[in-house]
Amino acid sequence: MSSEYAKQLGAKLRAIRTQQGLSLHGVEEKSQGRWKAVVVGSYERGDRAVTVQRLAELADFYGVPVQELLPGTTPAGAAEPPPKLVLDLERLTQLPTDKGGPLQRYAATIQSQRGDYNGKVLSIRQDDLRTLAVIYDLSPSVLTEQLIGWGVLDADARRAVQAEES
Repeated sequence: MSSEYAKQLGAKLRAIRTQQGLSLHGVEEKSQGRWKAVVVGSYERGDRAVTVQRLAELADFYGVPVQELLPGTTPAGAAEPPPKLVLDLERLTQLPTDKGGPLQRYAATIQSQRGDYNGKVLSIRQDDLRTLAVIYDLSPSVLTEQLIGWGVLDADARRAVQAEES
């Protein structure tokens, strides 16, 4: 593996990890020691080669398709990807049930399907946001503003929704 390719792969690994709000030590804790911080860090710096098997396992751990981690899989000329939609699950639990109840149940279903119970954040897809908009009887952009106002979504989520609508 060329050092440039390893660095690009490492940058993708780092981007996925940080999007999920995990530090290197957070990865080690969440994986119960299966993924050592020093090893993941060396993959991210491109200092250590990662086997296809380990890359597939790491992709599975992060809950992303392997191709998301491979360099050169972004369409040519693509701008910076829109930010991910990341729910703050801790803030969500503080909302009154009449506001957050439907979202809490939806998030719990996603966590159950993924086996992801870290309890701090949860990445959702644009399709999930559209489904939630139907549940709340709002447009995706209005729901996004409401979730930002509740502190459940970061303000950067606006860009993700705007990119989807354009």
